[in-house]
Amino acid sequence: MNLDWINEDENALIYVGDTMCSWCYGFTKELDGFIQAHPELKLRLVQGGLRPGNRQKAKDMRDILMSHWVEIGERTGMPFKDAILNDPNFVYDTEPASRAVVVVRMLDPSKEMAFFKGVQTAFYRDNKNTNDLATYLSLAKAHGLDPEKFESLFESEEAKLATKADFQLSAEMGIQGFPALVIKKGKEFFMLSNGYQELKHLEVAYTHIMETTSK
Repeated sequence: MNLDWINEDENALIYVGDTMCSWCYGFTKELDGFIQAHPELKLRLVQGGLRPGNRQKAKDMRDILMSHWVEIGERTGMPFKDAILNDPNFVYDTEPASRAVVVVRMLDPSKEMAFFKGVQTAFYRDNKNTNDLATYLSLAKAHGLDPEKFESLFESEEAKLATKADFQLSAEMGIQGFPALVIKKGKEFFMLSNGYQELKHLEVAYTHIMETTSK
């Protein structure tokens, strides 16, 4: 099953985020650094659900989105382009992007994180339309996945329900902001960060968790 690991006795880093969350995109370098420093933790990705089913046009959110994107770009060095926000027909619905990542998890879990980052880059740097299936088919092919299998699963009820299950898990974990990191130690859960944090602060928090919860 999609989320059976939640009941397993394992040490894991649970990353709750959204490909269309700008702070999650800005968090890329810090997250990569933490993952590389802690191979003892199995990475588990949960799609948090930023604005699933949203019908608001991006052009109507342009000013507030741009203020965030400029701030995040300056603070993190991640590249942003804003042409997509001028598209009068682009709706800022984050469900399709989340579902695309879940589909990759179902097809080949080893490629899930790379695909997640690929969607982020496609949207923020390259301004690809995340409501266009072609965006994901191109990424699927680039990641060595069969585009036809991807499309079939992407359109399936199974994938839609699995994506909703991710959103529900995020809510049940009490996540109130993205990006969020949770340490799973055996069958216990400890919040590492809820929101953007620099790597040095993540390390301090992780050390505290491991030292104060040692058995």
